[in-house]
Amino acid sequence: MTKKAVVLLSGGLDSATCLAVARARGYDCYALSLDYGQRHRAELQAAARVAESLGVREHRVVRADLCAIGGSALTDPQIAVPEQPTTGIPPTYVPARNTLLLALGVGWAEVLEAPDLFIGVNAVDYSGYPDCRAVFIAAFQEVARLGTRTGVEGNPTRIHTPLIDLSKPEIIKEGVRLGVAYGLTVSCYQADEEGVACGVCDSCRIRARGFQDAGIADPTRYREAPSRSLESE
Repeated sequence: MTKKAVVLLSGGLDSATCLAVARARGYDCYALSLDYGQRHRAELQAAARVAESLGVREHRVVRADLCAIGGSALTDPQIAVPEQPTTGIPPTYVPARNTLLLALGVGWAEVLEAPDLFIGVNAVDYSGYPDCRAVFIAAFQEVARLGTRTGVEGNPTRIHTPLIDLSKPEIIKEGVRLGVAYGLTVSCYQADEEGVACGVCDSCRIRARGFQDAGIADPTRYREAPSRSLESE
């Protein structure tokens, strides 16, 4: 029998690698993306490309309008995306996004009778989001145990975070080894409708630095070469 897993897929570098890892571990993968009112559609278009290229069994996009609560540069056009390094939790943090994603993923996994869920959170080379930490994932694992039918029956959905302790270069090298086509992905917070990255936001800097430090050519299309901002860090 094949194993089923739900994989949370944003369309970015980390989630694409996470999907490739799940597939390499022998899972039939069901990809779930969230249309939360983000600044651009390029991210979701990238998720569809990645899902197709990595051969998922099914890809679903769930709509949940987080613009209704705002509080993030990714959901409120009045809040600017920082184009210089920031300290603390940046304004690109989206309140409740990973909480909602995990809840939807656990719910779909229960419906599919899939015992496993993968999420590509990373606590090394990331923007300082509190919902990317191992302690948050562990707490949500307990939520899944207590708040689902499979959980109270003794078979809670297992949440896997294969990238959480990896650096960005390590993630990229693993993805390349597993055949991820990173040119299909979009990580930029303010990419245009064609998926061209700005080159100056936090996500672009982390991504560009990752390819540079991994010694792997960066396939990302940038409006502004990120080398300038990397040199200033």
